Amino acid sequence: MTAPHRPRTFGILNDLLAFVLEVFALLTLALWGYRPGGGLIGGVLLGTAAAAAAALLWGAFAAPKARYEVPLPAVLAVKAVVFGAAALALAGLGLRPQACWFAVIVLVNTALVTYYRSRGSRA
Repeated sequence: MTAPHRPRTFGILNDLLAFVLEVFALLTLALWGYRPGGGLIGGVLLGTAAAAAAALLWGAFAAPKARYEVPLPAVLAVKAVVFGAAALALAGLGLRPQACWFAVIVLVNTALVTYYRSRGSRA
């Protein structure tokens, strides 16, 4: 008897949601860093640096085709840092309920993606 596989549609939708959450996290960090009237450093550079740092960290360790292969706990730690920073950025922007919802959705999605990828059931 073989292990049950997740339906193909579920896998595609869950992976798509993971991608959307990753992009949303980067945009949130950029928006948080940008301060209207903050000048070049307090505005554009901080927003760009926050998003770029998260993108570089993600691409190096947490992306499906990451530059460096690290153990699963390290991947999850990077995801926690990036998504946690995005949730805190949302809260810092005065969007506390949205920050909570974002964190819950990220937690469920990451748990599902991690579970299915660790099972090797990429249907």
